[in-house]
Order: sequence, then structure tokens, then C-alpha cells
Amino acid sequence: MSSVTNLLCFVLGAAATAAFVALLPPSAPRPYAVADLGMRKLSTAAAASDDGLAELLRSASMEDKTVILTLTNEAHAMPGSVLQIMLDSLRTGVRTQHLLKHLVVVATDPKGLERCRRMHPLCHLLVANGMSANGTKLMFYDKDYVDMMWARNRLQARVLALGYTMLFTDLDILWFRNPLLRIPVGADITLACDNHFGSNPYDLDKAANSGFVYARPTAATLAFFEGWYEARTRWPGENDQVVFREMKHELAARHGATVYLVDTTYFHNACEEWKKFNFHEICIFHAACIHGLQDKIDRLHAVLHEWRQFQAQQLLLGANSTALTY
Repeated sequence: MSSVTNLLCFVLGAAATAAFVALLPPSAPRPYAVADLGMRKLSTAAAASDDGLAELLRSASMEDKTVILTLTNEAHAMPGSVLQIMLDSLRTGVRTQHLLKHLVVVATDPKGLERCRRMHPLCHLLVANGMSANGTKLMFYDKDYVDMMWARNRLQARVLALGYTMLFTDLDILWFRNPLLRIPVGADITLACDNHFGSNPYDLDKAANSGFVYARPTAATLAFFEGWYEARTRWPGENDQVVFREMKHELAARHGATVYLVDTTYFHNACEEWKKFNFHEICIFHAACIHGLQDKIDRLHAVLHEWRQFQAQQLLLGANSTALTY
């Protein structure tokens, strides 16, 4: 009798559970389902291209599949120009030299590729329709400049679609310390700023600069980048940074992307000339807001010279100095 009772209880319990489950509302759709679909499409297209970039990224990536990218052209890769200056800063920064083996330099023209290969082993030629930006006098709103910025955006999205975490750096940036150590693990996208005010790094009202971007290959990030690129048609003739400024709130909210903006104390730039940077804290210096290639070169040389003087002074303090550690 006991066994019959137990069996009856089991059957009734199972039936009640089934009825309860049937009454539950349907489960919510998976977050970013559209973004996942877009990621799969992008990944397929990225993998299908046989220009050698995927293999180069494999050889350059860190253990966690992070790669560092930059974009150059004929003028920027000339001896003494911004590519050489940035490479020099990586060689003399605090624990930054090892990052060179993870840096892929993408040239926008064959001459830039040729010059890149004379000073760095990981160079790649970007083939982009309608882009011929290889001159020395690119202005902020020139069509060639705008085309190059959107080609950069597509390159970044392609790298993400291949499953790599990407740190993109403009060439007019000096590296003093490893900036990866200033990037939070919870952010999908991290950018430098032209101006940083307030204490909240997630406040999107800050003036972000797309010349230094870190992005993880999440569905939210891929959807953000796709929306960013598509929005260019709403602002014809504008570069990626202008469109980012207009769309950042909408895209972050729509796709659930967490965007972090780094304090200029650590990612400093020439837009904040009034703010004296501290070599004890600074990771990078960006010659943003300086127009003209030669003016950028002069400023970068001056700051790099100051950095080397600081290093020499700190070394005189002896082995107990912490100024050159991070």
C-alpha cells in the first residue's frame, strides 16, 4: 500500500510541475540576438577574405587574443615621421617594448607598406575602395581623410569579428607605460578623451577620441560598431569621431554596450594644454588637436625628449625609486 501511495504522490507531483511550467510566460529572447546574427555574418565575411590579415593577427596576438593596431600611409611611414616616433616610444617606455611583437601596422598604400617593413616586422596592406590617402597634407574634413577614417572603422570591426580584442592607436601617440593596465575588465569599449571632466568614466557626455580605442569582441561591441558605421549616412561627409559623438548614447543604449572613457591624467593629449601632465602617472600622450604633420612631429619630439630627461633623473634616484614602475 505504501508503494502505491508513493507512486501516486510522484505522478501527482509531476503533473503539477508540468502544469506550472505550462503557465509560465515564454522565456525572454536571448539578449543581442540580432547582434549575434550580425557577428556571425561579419565573422564569415572576415574569415573569407584571403589577404593575409587573419594569419598576421594570429602571429601577433597575445595569449588572451589581444592585438594592437595602427594605420599608416606613405607620409607617416617616412624616416623620422610619426610611425618611427611611436615605435621609438614603445622601445623606451616602462615595460612597453614587449608590446611591439603584438603591434600590427596597417598601411593604406603600397609605399607606406614598403616603408613600414623597413622598421617593423608586422605590416599589412589595407585594400579599401576609393581610398588614396597617402599625402602629407590631409585635413580633418578632406574626403581622403574621411574615407581613411571609415576604412579604419571597417578594419577594426573586421578584427573584432575574427574574435580578437583590439587596441587601436593613432600614430601620433607616445607610449610611456602599458595602457592596457588602465582599461577595466567590465567595459566592452574603452576610449581616450580630448577632454575629461567629472569623476564618472562611464559618463558619455565626455569628448571621446576615436584615435585610441580598445574593444572586446562581444556581441554588444560588434552591434555598436555596425550601427556606428551605418550611421555615417545620417551625417554625410563626417568622419567616424563626429558620428560617434552624435550616436554614442543611442548605440550604447540600443545594444547594451558598456563604454568607458579614460581620465586624461593617464591618457593625456594636446587638447588639454592647460593641464600639465605628470610623468609619474601618464601612460600615453596623444598629439590630438594639433593640425599639420610637421607640427605634430615637433610636439611629439619635444614630449619624448622630456620623457627621456625624466627617466634619466629618476634613475639617478637609485634602485628604490618607483617612478619608473607600474
